[in-house]
Amino acid sequence: MLHLRKKKVFIAKKIPKEVEEYISDHCDYEIWDRDEQIPMDLFYKKIADKDGVLLTKIPVDQTFFQHGKNLKVVSNISAGYDNFDVDEIRNRKIIATHTPKVLDETVADLIMGLMLATARRIPELDAYVRNNKWKPTDVESLFGVDVSHAVLGIIGMGNIGEAVAKRARMGFDMEVLYHNRNRKIKAEESLGVKYADMDDLLAKSDYVVIMTPSNESTYRMFNKEMFKKMKRTAIFINASRGEVVDENDLVEALKTGTILGAGLDVYDKEPIPKENPLLEMKNVVLLPHIGSATHKTRFDMAMCAAKDTVSALSGHLPENLIPELKI
Repeated sequence: MLHLRKKKVFIAKKIPKEVEEYISDHCDYEIWDRDEQIPMDLFYKKIADKDGVLLTKIPVDQTFFQHGKNLKVVSNISAGYDNFDVDEIRNRKIIATHTPKVLDETVADLIMGLMLATARRIPELDAYVRNNKWKPTDVESLFGVDVSHAVLGIIGMGNIGEAVAKRARMGFDMEVLYHNRNRKIKAEESLGVKYADMDDLLAKSDYVVIMTPSNESTYRMFNKEMFKKMKRTAIFINASRGEVVDENDLVEALKTGTILGAGLDVYDKEPIPKENPLLEMKNVVLLPHIGSATHKTRFDMAMCAAKDTVSALSGHLPENLIPELKI
């Protein structure tokens, strides 16, 4: 009887045991199951004889493929894939997948949390109470700003942007403006959002949420000129990628009162360096890039990547090809 060789897979990060067992049912595999990222020299050794790899953040470029010469599929356990050299992947005819949609609701929840926390100064006032600074005479010094009935501007109306718009419209009765490469007529009709050009959105919005992908066209797109066009009472929210914002310009805008505040889950350098001035600013809420960080969502992301890997190695077309590779 002919026994077909099981495909070999390397998993470059810790994943839930159930997902690991799913891969084990279909493939021979090795896994890096530590919390810290795998050293690159070891990673390159591990992928040398593998057919597939599951990873996050590791650059998938020419150097990567020089070591992983047998690879047929690369699955990113992330909705974003700015670590992928798409041209290199296409030229080598490699299957590449990501994990869209499964994290949309979770990230949208976090964005609304950032808006509320920044607007009502929740982390600052939590520390104020814990440090026994609360005095009965403190009233106006503790004031924040309203979220309900305010104007929200969303830059980048993808799936997450639409999920944020739904929460803002239905839960907080906000007016929602959006700017996107293409108009989303269905979203306008179903959610009651309005398309706006960039300048109009910045001028009218009380909250500006940026949800664009990180690529050459969006690199540092949000700079001092953009902040100057915002209301002085506006709050800026970024849960997409740090590279889309000029962080020095953001710091200056916050220091000078060009904008009121910011809620951030992503940064130019991660983890955020201890000398970063954002750490000392009271009008900023800072999170450690946890947009999709719930147990359920991370499980779903890992299983999504695992199923796409098995599908590709079984000779089928995976469901979640990165968009640039779809025919």
